[in-house]
Parts: sequence; C-alpha cells; structure tokens
Amino acid sequence: MWRERLGKQLRHPSSSLLGWLVSKFLIQHNRALEVNTVKICGIQPGETVLELGHGPGVGLLSAAKLLTKPTGHLIGVDYSEYMHKMAGERVKEFVASGKVTLHHCDVAAMPMADSTVDKVFHCNCYYFWPDLRKAASEVHRVMKPGGLMVTTMLLKRVSHFASLRILQMYTWRPEVYMEALRDSGFIDVRMEDEQHGNLTFQAIYATALKQDGKASATV
Repeated sequence: MWRERLGKQLRHPSSSLLGWLVSKFLIQHNRALEVNTVKICGIQPGETVLELGHGPGVGLLSAAKLLTKPTGHLIGVDYSEYMHKMAGERVKEFVASGKVTLHHCDVAAMPMADSTVDKVFHCNCYYFWPDLRKAASEVHRVMKPGGLMVTTMLLKRVSHFASLRILQMYTWRPEVYMEALRDSGFIDVRMEDEQHGNLTFQAIYATALKQDGKASATV
C-alpha cells in the first residue's frame, strides 16, 4: 500500500503531507541533477526552452537565468497543480516579466504551437508518463527541426525504485523511452554517463527531425 501511495505522489504530488514530503525530497535530491541537466543542454541566451515535469521549479530557475536576451523564453509544464503553484512561486519574478510561462497540463497535450522550441529538458520524469509514445510525439511536435532534447536520471536510484514496485514495471527502462523517441521522429538518440564534480548521472540525448526525415540512432 505504501509503495502505491508513494508512487502516486511521485507521479502527481498533491497538496498533502505526503505530497509536501515528496516536494522536499525532489528539491533536496534532484537539485544537483536539475542544475547539471541545464548545463549540458547548452542553452543560448535567446532561445525558447521547455522543461517537462518541472516539479518545484529548481531547473526552471537555473534555466531562466541563462535566457538573458529579449527573445529568450522559458516554458514549464507539469501535470501536478501543487507543483505548478510551487514552481510559480519560485520563479514569480520571471513569470511577471514574461520571461517564463508555466502550463498546468499533460505532457501529451501541451498548449503550444508546432516547431517553436529550441531545447527541451526534463529530469527524473518520463517514467511517470502513461503513454511514452504519445508524450514523445507531442514533444517532437513542439520542437524546431534540429532542436535538442535532454533527459537525465540517476539510473541506480530509478532501478531501485522500480525493484520496490514504486515505478511501473518496464517504462522506467531507458531503452523503452529511447525507442519511443525514435518512433516519434527523433534521431541521434543515445545515452551517456555524465560526470560533474562528485555526481555521476545518465543523460539521454535526442535531436528533433521532421517526420519525413531519415532516422538513425545509437545507444
């Protein structure tokens, strides 16, 4: 029972004691990963950037500071109303200035125009999506051809959570998500170990391509 409750809160934190504890866990244990995810994206000052499943907003804050040109714009998406509100408070100055826009919605149905995003990043996120292919296709839809998508995780921790049945049986596996990315039109899909200071983590990289383009991928 506790596994089911914890998995539900990790997937969709609510305004509750357990949801509050999950938010504290995400801030404490994901901060370094979020910051380093932003770094490896290579965000440029005038780009349009999207974070999926932004949670408490640590990654949003880190990315927003890099978008220093007037054309720079950051978009955040999260399915949890609780996380949406928490992140909104964390980046409220950027929201007020128009630099950041937050959407409380499903990754698989984002209120964004086609081919408008240069970079996409997300951290410890995809294995909570009910339909990986539908979500990956939606991410591909909003990205400009040639745009970079990066997702990161601590694979040992994720594998441990899966062994406890806190995560779904198979969708946590990187190769499952990578296959969904390829099927959705991404190319150059690969996973690499990254080392930043004392932190070792895994990053999946993928490049958006028009649907009629040729796809090639490496693992």
